[in-house]
Amino acid sequence: MKARTDPEGARLPIKLDTTSNGEFVPVPLSPANRESNRRAHEAAARNARRLDISKREFLVSACGAASTLLAFNEANAAAGRTGGYFDLPQEAALDQQLARVQVGPAKDELIFDVQGHFIDTPKGNPKGPEAFIKDVFMDSDTDLMVLSFVPSTRESEPVTIQAADTVRRIVEKLEGTHRLLLHGRVNPNQAGDLETMDELKERWGVSAWKTYTQYGPGGRGYFLSDDVGTRFIEKARVLRVKVICVHKGLPFGQRSYEHSRCSDIGVVAKRYPDVKFVIYHSGFVSTVREQAYDHAAKRDGIDTLVRSLLDNGVKPGDNVYAELGSTWRFLMRDPEQAAHALGKLLKCCGPDNVVWGTDSIWYGSPQDQIQAFRAFQISADLRAQHGYPEITPALRAKIFGLNGAKVYGLSAEEVKRYASRDRVAREKATYQERPDPHFMTYGPRSRREFLSLLKRGGA
Repeated sequence: MKARTDPEGARLPIKLDTTSNGEFVPVPLSPANRESNRRAHEAAARNARRLDISKREFLVSACGAASTLLAFNEANAAAGRTGGYFDLPQEAALDQQLARVQVGPAKDELIFDVQGHFIDTPKGNPKGPEAFIKDVFMDSDTDLMVLSFVPSTRESEPVTIQAADTVRRIVEKLEGTHRLLLHGRVNPNQAGDLETMDELKERWGVSAWKTYTQYGPGGRGYFLSDDVGTRFIEKARVLRVKVICVHKGLPFGQRSYEHSRCSDIGVVAKRYPDVKFVIYHSGFVSTVREQAYDHAAKRDGIDTLVRSLLDNGVKPGDNVYAELGSTWRFLMRDPEQAAHALGKLLKCCGPDNVVWGTDSIWYGSPQDQIQAFRAFQISADLRAQHGYPEITPALRAKIFGLNGAKVYGLSAEEVKRYASRDRVAREKATYQERPDPHFMTYGPRSRREFLSLLKRGGA
């Protein structure tokens, strides 16, 4: 039977492309990335013939994901990028059972995505909440997600709390009451935002606050450690919603650039040990190459988070959590940089304080990010040189969901038990008999698309 979506198999299940989340200008693919995609398509066509199935049928299978990651390994090794890799046996490209073990869910695995976005998908069909539910819960192994927000003025908020609550209510109708949590967007340097925190808690039941320190009136941001940030944190403490998710890194441009860095994180973490600070993107900057931390070099990017915690005596396992949304997705393009980024975060924040996020559905279904992370490993050489940990199944399980559950005060066992038998799970079981993932993204893929999104108030 002819495939309903992408019948020619033109789209890979693991996506290396220029898509951004609308918060940074799309970055062109490197020669190694383009070679990765070329080799992956060639391998898919070859392996599909060997299994006597169509290329599209092969790519939708676990073997398709494994074959794609193995092709990425080949291209990265040819380019001298060997510090990180996707740890898969070659046989997984042709053995479905082995491939499922490598890129499929582990027993009792919980995937809690602490950074999701609901957008009215301009390229998708169907649109809106239906596309969101399909991408997140049907075409990926995500169990639950936090819906977050982009920065905006109160008048031009592209996704309102009401729209996000609509998605949550749709899932609730499917009996998936544990599936979605909501953020309350607060720009404390914007008139009226601190005053509406009470309503966000009481009416909408938000589980955490989302803020952008680089954003503000006239392009001027703030620090969590200054008077504006202090009033915000104190209000969160009074309301007893003491999880603050703050965008750091992925700067919007040169205006108020200093506020995109993490210099204030160690300060407030030490000052407010009862508040959990979740650092969205972990300070990552797409134009800064991630490498081993050097205190003397004073580099931008993730190093600004590492430096702030070290300078303020904030230890691994304390109250700072490094989040991977867009960071991991971008660094899938360069596993050696990914190895340094993850290695530094795991050393500095601790194995219990790195949390999973994908920034989807800007990137379409998060399944490719999940499958790639299931196979990712830091090389033995980098582990020995820099004291980075091995990515073990136990560590991977913490990052995927157990750490996030701890942040939000959830019982991972209870959530997994409920999510395994609700209506979403039952509908997914039926859907998986003939899955139809589209392997598309929704975010801007060029500078022109990025600027167009900005004009529409999308970031």
